[in-house]
Amino acid sequence: LLILPAGLTQALPDDRNQPIHITADKALRDEKKGVTVYSGHVHLVQGSMELEADKLTIFHTSEDAEEIVAEGHPAKMRQQPELDEGVVNAQAKVIRYFRAEERVLLQTDASIDQDGAVVTGNSIEYLIAKQLITAESDQTQKGNKVVVVIPPNVQQKEGDSGATKSE
Repeated sequence: LLILPAGLTQALPDDRNQPIHITADKALRDEKKGVTVYSGHVHLVQGSMELEADKLTIFHTSEDAEEIVAEGHPAKMRQQPELDEGVVNAQAKVIRYFRAEERVLLQTDASIDQDGAVVTGNSIEYLIAKQLITAESDQTQKGNKVVVVIPPNVQQKEGDSGATKSE
């Protein structure tokens, strides 16, 4: 996993400062509980980041969202990490974003890819600030494994830099 492009865990610098646009079939905001739920063909855009889901739940005790949970069959997320890098595509039945921790958790049938580099597993977690990706398989199912596909162009770059790969 260490040889995946660094862009998998980064975003365009000003994405976070862009307005959030959400469309959905239905929206329910409960101020007392600090939750807003969007359902039916949910589409969220913030800068280069796009999210599609059947249901989107935003937990907020203050003005800012603390946690965002996207659910779908699958929920899908796309983001441009840098202007000169390929788009990151992620999907899972559940995508959770924890704002304070700058952590994204893809749960159940999770996958993430960029420029042909692909990681699939039952869950994939990435810590944005640390640029750390962890993938796990479902140990309750026999033969269930994490799968990593590394395209030749990434292998070539690793070889050129003198970096070593550990399995």
